[in-house]
Amino acid sequence: MPTSDAEGKDWSLEHYRRHLPDTVTDIGPGEGTYARLFRSEHEGVWWTGVEIHKPYLRKYRLRSTKTRVMYDELHVLDARDAPDHLYHRDLVIAGDVLEHMPRTDAVDLLSRIEAAGAWHILVSVPIVRSEQGPVDGNPHEAHVHQWDPDDMGQVLTGLGGHVETMRGNTLGVWWWSRRG
Repeated sequence: MPTSDAEGKDWSLEHYRRHLPDTVTDIGPGEGTYARLFRSEHEGVWWTGVEIHKPYLRKYRLRSTKTRVMYDELHVLDARDAPDHLYHRDLVIAGDVLEHMPRTDAVDLLSRIEAAGAWHILVSVPIVRSEQGPVDGNPHEAHVHQWDPDDMGQVLTGLGGHVETMRGNTLGVWWWSRRG
């Protein structure tokens, strides 16, 4: 679904506040959960959204207006096909999106994000069996891979850097930071 469970959001917000990034790429923003949650915490942050499902831009009003800023820049494309410069950010968010692609694609994407120069990566995925097919005509909402929390932790640890984890009842959340 284009929404996200509330679990782990307070933990994620604490990490965001600790690092206060100046540039953020949000992969698969859906209804804009993370932009709504984090945007007011730090002025002047450049937010980029990479959304595969074009109807969400209008449905969830992801484009910035005179009265509300959600995303400064939006790209309608598959995150796996996005140019690397979109991942050269202080923070890249993969919030409830990696379960929508095969494991190998998700691992490759995380490796590309690290190689592109991201300083931090926030990952959130369901850690319980979470079957889901297309939603509201969007085939990209189907859950393709069921993540095990230990597996995601190993994938992120394999990128080098430092990994912090929060395991809830439904979601696992990881904050990866580049060493340096």
